[in-house]
Amino acid sequence: MKRFLSLCLCALLTLTCVLPALAANPGLTGSQVPVILLSGDGDVLYDKDGNRLFSIHDLGNMSAQDADKKELLQSVANVLQPFLLEGLLQNKWDNYYDQLEKEIGELFAGVRLDNNGEASNGSDISKEHRDEVRNNMTVDKKGKKGYYAWKDYSFWYDWRLDPMAVADELHEYVEGVKAITGAERVAIAGRCVGINVMLAYLVKYGYDSVYGFALDGSSSNGGEFISDALSGKFRLDGAAVERFLIDYDSIDKIKLSDFALASIDLLVKSGAVERLSKTVRATIYDKVVQGVTSALALGTYFTLPCYWSFVKAEDFEEAKNYVFGPEGSEKRVQYAGLIEKLDRYQAEVVQHLPEIMGGLREHDVNTVIISKYGFQNIPICASHDLISDQYASVTSSSFGATTAPSLYETLSDDYIANRVAEGKGKYISPDKQIDASTCIYPDYTWFTKGAGHAEWSATENELMYTVTTADRQLTVDDFDLTQFMVYDRATKTMSPMTEENCHTEYWTADYETDHPSNIIQWLRAYFNSLQAWLKAAFEAIKAKIAAKQAEG
Repeated sequence: MKRFLSLCLCALLTLTCVLPALAANPGLTGSQVPVILLSGDGDVLYDKDGNRLFSIHDLGNMSAQDADKKELLQSVANVLQPFLLEGLLQNKWDNYYDQLEKEIGELFAGVRLDNNGEASNGSDISKEHRDEVRNNMTVDKKGKKGYYAWKDYSFWYDWRLDPMAVADELHEYVEGVKAITGAERVAIAGRCVGINVMLAYLVKYGYDSVYGFALDGSSSNGGEFISDALSGKFRLDGAAVERFLIDYDSIDKIKLSDFALASIDLLVKSGAVERLSKTVRATIYDKVVQGVTSALALGTYFTLPCYWSFVKAEDFEEAKNYVFGPEGSEKRVQYAGLIEKLDRYQAEVVQHLPEIMGGLREHDVNTVIISKYGFQNIPICASHDLISDQYASVTSSSFGATTAPSLYETLSDDYIANRVAEGKGKYISPDKQIDASTCIYPDYTWFTKGAGHAEWSATENELMYTVTTADRQLTVDDFDLTQFMVYDRATKTMSPMTEENCHTEYWTADYETDHPSNIIQWLRAYFNSLQAWLKAAFEAIKAKIAAKQAEG
């Protein structure tokens, strides 16, 4: 089928957008306050006849065997012909952009929205989830058990749509849950895209119905992985690519052999990746980057208003220029309905985030924020070295924490000493990378190291459940678990962060090794990598021989 080429053309962009929906822990019990849960994006979509559409999760299961060879060759020709014959030879790129967008767009035809950002093709989340939402508004889930559990009132929604529109659905759901349970207020907990819907709800309907508000893995204050990419802030760094792949391998998103990892390291340490990057930048990069960005964006996920809600305020206008062209352009006219939605969310939510978040305390809403880190940010972003959860920086997801300038560094001794002198030493993380005292809510914000953006651990669920339904605002001092936590993936448990257990990264970040400033540093890094590659190659050959012997 005609899928493999599209996969190859947009794999990196797709990696930046895959934010899987997460399941909450059903075991939490005891609350007299109903809790409404909003997951992130990724809920499987279906067409109007109930047929499952291609999902972002399907990309990881595709291979060259899925491709029809004739269609594959035709797709390659459709893209390469205008690239080679018109672009490189004549410096005319429009046909190339059009073909690139068309070929990629065919893969995502079922999930993309129309020019107005609406699902006009009849696609939606499953009928079962829609039925669950309607049924939940007719049943008091407290029942005989006498309390509301963590997953009693999950709110399912079409995550692609404008958060401002979905907020209307959430409002109807909140009112329905209140009516059936008799509760005056409810707690609302969410992650990723769900948080943006929650914020839009506050803008449109206020705080009166909200008892508690939980944000886990927020990108609403800006997701650098999207904000940078859409506004043209690209910078490919070989060491960052390597760390990113190691992260994905370690958390079982992809699996790479030791030989593959050693080969990637050798390519990076030899300088091949850096030379390739410089060559591209010195030749065609500036000619094609904006057009390719637009083609990739509109061919994949960026007719979806939900992802535009991650664009930082300072990047928004440049992002629109990159994707739709300047004011008055053909694409601006073509996508006017979509752009109107994007502008509204930016103006009413993003531009007013400090006031919206500040309103939580003003209205006595129990609040908990959980920020994650310990992973390499998307390596094509200019901000790829920030302390992050793979998709958003800690400063963004925590609403204001001060962090070390990059993952290569810690906060300076002078900075820490000044904070200690001010009586704020308790807000410094044991790994010395984060100062929580500058968050909008320093006492209601927790940090998890070792859990990626797309993980919602049982401990975090319990923390959100407990804080949002408590009879008062709980703080980091009310728990045995400290403000800074470490997640153990093997045991799926959380423990207080200490100076001994805080180094959870799957890689070593050493600036001198990754970015040698002289020939001695480069030679040392290169030959160490070459030695590791030879060892991995030998082990791979030995394993292959052993496998053949076992077969024979």
